[in-house]
Amino acid sequence: FSDVLALPIFKQEDSSLPQENETKHPPFQYVMCAATSPAVKLYDETLTYLNQGQSYEIRMLDNRKAGDIPEINGKLVKSIIRVVFHDRRLQYTEHQQLEGWKWNRPGDRLLDLDIPMSVGVIDIKTNPSQLNAVEFLWDPTKCTSAFIQVHCISTEFTPRKHGGEKGVPFRIQVDTFKQTENGEYTDHLHSASCQIKVFKPKGADRKQKTDREKMEKRTAHEKEKYQPSYDTTVLTEMRLEPIIEDAVEHEQKKSSKRTLPADYGDSLAKRGSCSPWPDTPTTFVNNSPTPAPAFTSAQHNTYSVPDSNSSSPNHQGDGTSQGSGDQLHPSATIQETQQWLLKNRFSAYTRLFSNFSGADLLKLTREDLVQICGPADGIRLYNALKSRSVRPRLTIYVCQEPLRSLQLECQDAGSGDSNGAIYVYHAIYLEEMAASEVTRKLALAFNIPLHQINQVYRQGPTGIHILVSDQMVQNFQDESCFLFTTIKAENGEGFHIILK
Repeated sequence: FSDVLALPIFKQEDSSLPQENETKHPPFQYVMCAATSPAVKLYDETLTYLNQGQSYEIRMLDNRKAGDIPEINGKLVKSIIRVVFHDRRLQYTEHQQLEGWKWNRPGDRLLDLDIPMSVGVIDIKTNPSQLNAVEFLWDPTKCTSAFIQVHCISTEFTPRKHGGEKGVPFRIQVDTFKQTENGEYTDHLHSASCQIKVFKPKGADRKQKTDREKMEKRTAHEKEKYQPSYDTTVLTEMRLEPIIEDAVEHEQKKSSKRTLPADYGDSLAKRGSCSPWPDTPTTFVNNSPTPAPAFTSAQHNTYSVPDSNSSSPNHQGDGTSQGSGDQLHPSATIQETQQWLLKNRFSAYTRLFSNFSGADLLKLTREDLVQICGPADGIRLYNALKSRSVRPRLTIYVCQEPLRSLQLECQDAGSGDSNGAIYVYHAIYLEEMAASEVTRKLALAFNIPLHQINQVYRQGPTGIHILVSDQMVQNFQDESCFLFTTIKAENGEGFHIILK
């Protein structure tokens, strides 16, 4: 029998079997400091609950053996962290789902990096068109931790039907690349991910507690079917084949009347193992299992966190205030531009435009700002940059009537032109057709204390005084001219204004 097994045909079959010592050794390992759920079946993938907006550490570990990938020794590598969909159905419509979220949450990002807490990450970049991804460089030989914040919750992508719907799971995916000969980080090295669910603040803690209490009620035999809860979550390497097969099958069912190209599965492999990047003008890498988006200098924000004890890189010094008025000038520095954004209620975008000078911001078109900030704030920012003022609903011209003694002096001097020069009118622009607005604007234009004005009257036929009401203001003719005089109030406190 041993002689039969020694035949060449059996030896050839034995050589084709994978050897235990030939198992693939991942070059890197990513560990997220968040506990896994105890209510996961023994052979299922782990599930981790996260709180919305809370910072979670991902430790970037060099897992290479001696001699593995020697070309990156002494060099930096680039990692891209993404939050993507776990559900295949949502992966097919990822771009539409993210656009819908962006519309409902203008100015927000799905994923952020907590820069002050992160250690060892440098050249951090975020692309305004890819709200679910951040990228950075790091040295595998040094201690590196990236603290992430997920701002989308799982129920935001659940169809609303009866309330209390079950939230969809996401994935935290990390793709790492090395530098090519031309200096670009596009050569794929490693990818790993883990399954998560995101809850409103404190919701993840309550869910973890509920799962733990449910497991405690189970019998010892039932507990054997579930895996224990671990203090940290290890991101596992992803397998491309099942995803590609499912995608090909889905497309064949959806388009039974047309024939799919023969290389459809290969093209999916190049687009990404978990879910494709949104359809944006990015550059994809050939023969790479995960895509590397092109972050251009005109589209991203750049920060640096070289050391653990460094201060926040996006902290701006106390810059001097820019020129007079609320208009942003092209000569404005980065600090002045930040102050202008804060002054004009765009504080949510100060981090997004942290490297923009006044000239950089003014070069953006209306479409650019709508795409970056969403339709509401994008249009508002565009109008603020162009200093577009709201057209007043009504304009009136008002002049304070000169004193009688002054008129007589001018007439005695024989200067007819001086009389005309005395009547200088002020334009009053009304945004609200209300009597209170007239009073306020008169006080502002003629430097009169507002609290001293008791009533505003209009002089009518035979010299009667008519109280100026909202209805009267609404019937003023545009660009009407008025002379006004003041008389002391009956009680001696303050005075009345009479429009003539």
